[in-house]
Order: sequence, then structure tokens, then C-alpha cells
Amino acid sequence: MSQAMLRVEGVGKSFPGVRALDGVDFDLRPGEVHVLVGENGAGKSTLIKMLSGAHQPDEGSILVDGAPTRITSASEAQRLGIATIYQEFNLVPELSVAENLMLGRPPRRWGLVDRKRMRREAEELLDRVGLDLDPARRTSTLGIAQMQLVEIAKALALDARVLIMDEPTAVLTTGEVDRLFALVDRLRDRGVGIVFITHHLEEIPRIGDRVTVMRDGRVVGGAPATAPEEELITMMVGRSISQQYPREAAEAGEPLLQVEGLTRAGAFEDVSFEVRAGEVVGVAGLVGAGRTEVARALFGADRYDSGRVLVRGRPLPAGDVHAAMESGLGLVPEDRKSQGLVLDADIAENLGIVTLGHGARAGFVNRKGRRDAADRVAGQLGVKMSGLGQRVRTLSGGNQQKVVIGKWLLAESSVLILDEPTRGIDVGAKVEIYQLINALTESGHAILMISSDLPEILGMSDRVLVMSRGRLAGELPAAEATQDSVMTLAVSGMEEAHV
Repeated sequence: MSQAMLRVEGVGKSFPGVRALDGVDFDLRPGEVHVLVGENGAGKSTLIKMLSGAHQPDEGSILVDGAPTRITSASEAQRLGIATIYQEFNLVPELSVAENLMLGRPPRRWGLVDRKRMRREAEELLDRVGLDLDPARRTSTLGIAQMQLVEIAKALALDARVLIMDEPTAVLTTGEVDRLFALVDRLRDRGVGIVFITHHLEEIPRIGDRVTVMRDGRVVGGAPATAPEEELITMMVGRSISQQYPREAAEAGEPLLQVEGLTRAGAFEDVSFEVRAGEVVGVAGLVGAGRTEVARALFGADRYDSGRVLVRGRPLPAGDVHAAMESGLGLVPEDRKSQGLVLDADIAENLGIVTLGHGARAGFVNRKGRRDAADRVAGQLGVKMSGLGQRVRTLSGGNQQKVVIGKWLLAESSVLILDEPTRGIDVGAKVEIYQLINALTESGHAILMISSDLPEILGMSDRVLVMSRGRLAGELPAAEATQDSVMTLAVSGMEEAHV
């Protein structure tokens, strides 16, 4: 067994009122993928920020190639060959791809930037990560997967021996994940040590060599990458989750949401369905099937060409978000950070944003009433917080999602559209969201749930709608919905398109 290239021994770190790391041991060997898992708040982010120079340990030591080392800055980490790719990319959008790859160290000739050499070196780096694009292209025009590969190419430009990847697959399609994993395999074969953080436990056997599990700032165990998911979940949350999808079907009542022949040219066509009180109706389909486009049209965020949307039997005007909200329709968008929350506002402000004008007296907001209502909903949802004044940006992903859902509960919405409700959320928080969905349907709410996580769709839906190429390809009751039956419908439109 090769010697560890990077080792953390007995590391501790405290912030005001929080013990973030407590006696953590961790190591990485050349040419391995060491997967790091744990719920949000387990200490993973603090550990990788320590390795990248953003934080220094209060006690314990970090060793690189067996020598004790102080990593006091990002530049020091780079000098040691450690590169970190965070979920929020560290790229300058207005610069070209080549300029980002050479940022801070452009090749020079006669004192001026040598642009020909910059382009040549950028092309070589992009080729190493399998990315075929013009190095002169502006970075702001790239997709998420392309940006991620540029970040990896940037790390290779720094001759990184240690690559830390924080949730690299969170927003990638299945095909993009496969390409990323193929690149990780190539890096491992070249001796690069990779710390891989993920909430997607099903990825671990494919990409990992071994796993370390963290909980409450401590390392609670390790396992080979082939360990059963149930074993890892038990270590992560401190208890066994015997039923990952605790769906408790409620008796379906009257139709609360009816969609009739909804069409928008180039996006979706002739989509019709209904959702009844007490139901969870799942919407499955491949990326690009039109699921999110339909959700946004229902909510009035985008217009549609023809068809009708009715809530409690009353037609909604097209393209009118205010009318949708007034009717009792709420949307939890797929990107909660940019579309569902005001990150720099506090919890109370975010919970009350939909009902800002409700209960106003002579044009003045009833601040005490709003705060009392926010406190009630936050308690009902079990939001883990220091108080209503805590900035939403500082909450974990699961608690941020509870706040997004909570603002619609405060608005007394009867129909909730949940678009990717558990994306980027750890396994323990997912179960809490599922239990919240059960509580909502038990109280008579109707839920339309869009998800790319097929086991989630199968586990939490009373009926499953399958979309393919903008059309509704079929509907399956829970008893008939399997991975095979759903995927057969999901690809049906694609097969027809190639006939």
C-alpha cells in the first residue's frame, strides 16, 4: 500500500458557538478516489477549506508527503499541488476560457502577454479534459458541465497532485456524469489523488476506492466503496433508515389542479392531466423532455400558446404569476438559490416574501404578525436555525429548501409544484422533505413533483406522468410504475423522432 500523499491528524476547528471539526483523521493516497460523505453540517466543507488554505486548524496537523505543513492561503495550497473545485465555480465570466486557465500567470514575451502561446497551451489543457471548444470563447457562454471541465483543466495547469471535488455531479445530466467519471478515471491512472464529495451514494461504487463518513464534525467510520448504501446511511445519520421513501398515500379528493391541452411551440404540446387533493403526482422524463417548461407555464412564469390551467375549477389567465399565487398555486423551483430565495435576507424575510402585502394596515406592513407567522411555520417545518434573523445563505441545503416550501405554506397555497425538491440535499434531509410532503397531502394539499431521481419518483408518487420530447408519453399508477416502464415511455418520443 502506497504512502499517503496527504494526511490530516487529530484536526480540530471551532467557530463562535460551533465545534466544526473534532479530532478528524483523514488521508489520501496517490492514484485513488477517496469519497467523503456526510449530512450537511457534518464538517466536510470545513475540512476541505482547511486543505485549500481558507481555514487553519486550531489543533492537530496536516502532512504533505509525510512532512508537517501549514497551508495558510490558496496560493500555498497550489504550491503544494492541491487544487479545489467548489460547487460555485471560481471562474471570471467576462474573461475568455484561455484567460481563465492562465489567470494570474499568463505566458509573456518581451514583457507582453503572449496570446499565441496562451491559446496553444489552453488548447492542450482542454484536450486533456476532453473539452472541444474555442479557447477564445467567453466563459459566461459555457454550460455548467463545460465550466466544470474548465475548472479541472485549470487545476491541471497548476500541476495539481491532489484534486478536491465538491459535489461535482450535483447539476449534471447522466451523460455529463459519465464523461466526468471517465476523466476522473484517467486522472487516477496518472497518479492524481482525488477527494470526491457527493450526496449521491449510488455514484460511490462506480467512482470511489474507499469512503470516509463524517457526522457532527467527527469521522464516524470508513468503508470500501462497495459498502451497501444502507450501511453508509446508518453511519451518516446515526440511525437506520429502513424506508428511504416513507410515502403514506392519503385518500384523493377533488381535483385541485387541471391542465387541458397545454401547448407552447418548440417546448411542449397538448399536455393534459389533473392533480387531486391528497395526491403526489410525479413527473418523470429525460433532460429536455419539457417538464420544467410546463411547470413554469402553469405558474405563469412563462406564457403558453394554447390550452387551459384551472385551480379549483377556475381558469387562470396565462402568464400571470400574481393570479397563480392568488389562486393557491405555489412553485418550488429547481434552482432554489437563484430563483427561490433571497440569500442575503434572513429567514423571516424569505418566509414572508409571498405574503408581504397581506394584513397590511393603511399601507404599513404588520411586522409583528408576519414574524409570529414566520416563527410558527419555521417551527412546523423543523428549520434548524439560530433564529429567524439568521441569513438564509448560511443554512444547509435541506433547511433552505424548507424555507422555500415554508413561504408557500404561509401563503396558504393548496397546490405545490416541486421541481427537483431534493437536489443537492443530504440523505437525512431528504427523508425530512419526504415526511413534509406526506404531511402536506394528509392535510389536503395537492403536490406535482418533478424529479430526475427516478427512485424518488417511484417511491413518493401516487401516479407517475412521463414526458418525452415535450409530450405526455403516458401515465402509470404507482403499482405499475417501475424503472423499466417509466424509461420505456421516457425514450418513446425519441425513438419516434429517429424513425
